[in-house]
Amino acid sequence: MDLSEGLTGWTDWDGAAFEVGRSLGIFGESETFTKVKWVFWSDNPLGNALHEVLLQLAAAGVLERREEPDEQFLWSGYDVQTAST
Repeated sequence: MDLSEGLTGWTDWDGAAFEVGRSLGIFGESETFTKVKWVFWSDNPLGNALHEVLLQLAAAGVLERREEPDEQFLWSGYDVQTAST
């Protein structure tokens, strides 16, 4: 799955982290969020790492991030060819 397709709208951080995991092949196409939500709703290395990926992609301008009403992420339209949005 292409991450840009999974984050076309504002997505809560846990759902966005799930999309990152799917795009990396950690979670299969048939795996649902509800089956692996414990990864994001508990303190563990995988969930923490996927959240950090989101923060780093936001810092690089690939994703947009907002903290209200909840921490959410959105694909920014980043163009790697021109290194801009």
